[in-house]
Amino acid sequence: MIKAADFYQKLKSHLKEQSPFVVYRKPGENMVKAMLQKDSGSFRVKDMKESGFVFAAFNPENPSWFIPDDHSETYEFEDISTDGIDSDLYEYLSWETDFEYMEEDQKVHENLVQKGIDHIKAGDFKKVVLARSERVQVHDPDPIRIFKKLLNKYSQAFVYIWFHPETGCWLGATPETLLKSERNRFKSMALAGTQLFKGETNVEWEKKEVEEQLIVTDYILESLNSITDINSVEVSAPYTAKAGNLLHIRTDITGRLASAEKLGELIKALHPTPAVCGLPKQKALQFILENEKISREFYSGYLGELNMKTETKRNSNTSNQENQQFAAISKKTELYVNLRCMKLKEGNARIFIGGGITKDSNAADEWMETVNKSQTMKAVLVK
Repeated sequence: MIKAADFYQKLKSHLKEQSPFVVYRKPGENMVKAMLQKDSGSFRVKDMKESGFVFAAFNPENPSWFIPDDHSETYEFEDISTDGIDSDLYEYLSWETDFEYMEEDQKVHENLVQKGIDHIKAGDFKKVVLARSERVQVHDPDPIRIFKKLLNKYSQAFVYIWFHPETGCWLGATPETLLKSERNRFKSMALAGTQLFKGETNVEWEKKEVEEQLIVTDYILESLNSITDINSVEVSAPYTAKAGNLLHIRTDITGRLASAEKLGELIKALHPTPAVCGLPKQKALQFILENEKISREFYSGYLGELNMKTETKRNSNTSNQENQQFAAISKKTELYVNLRCMKLKEGNARIFIGGGITKDSNAADEWMETVNKSQTMKAVLVK
């Protein structure tokens, strides 16, 4: 294990050399993990059998970037900072806003949302998730400083910083798991609906948000049913989950794969989920790609550990001391949906935000929801 200060110094040198890396901390943990690629090569995922860290785009037709385990130096260190972790005080920040630009952006987004609503009412699809982005000038655009602030602020999110010379620098703190698997067991979640946390998780949800979350849950179950040899599927009741300063409706879904070879098929079936795309998936995806005015790039894609080897030691209480030298080796995958993220470029942060649209949506309300979500990410950009 390396000391945090020593690691960050090493990371600064790696960034200066423009070499690929990823640093991340899983939800609820205090160990920060890092993979620093030993060379400047570009690797892509081919069949989901690779071992390392994957960074996938929203559009499933685009390549998935990859830092291989066997081409990287790996590090772990303990994150002992506690300042500001999951503060209950929502930070309302003052920004020098270009109101003329915002007014035009509002019109564009509301027109896009209304077009989506019209298509839903015409029966083209049941739901579509529509996104926009905001460019924020950052006084001190040091990505390592911003990453530390994300670590401090979001203890229950997957927090990361990713850099590759061909993708740029991305940071985020996402609350949503796409998939966790070890051996043949897997776990996913259906997450939808958003409201500000105001000190209480026992809250009322609007009909539109409840319906939206149910659509996500039903889709995931339908996707699982389309894959042969999946069994023991269990679904929790919907519940309110807190993620930073926001609340969401969440349902947990677990099951078993007959073979680990089915992992790639499972990931393909789940991504992109209705929480970031819509339903039916292909029709919603086509609408997004044809009508959104931005390129999402890696926003609402997925990222995380793919087929990473884990070691489980035998029970030390066994009377057979010879067995203690053996350990069970298994492959573990933990993938997260790339929400609540930003791309740093030329001293600016590009923040991506989106919202789910159903037949009961209101274009003006959907615009305000994206404005509220953008404040969450802006909160980490202040020095």
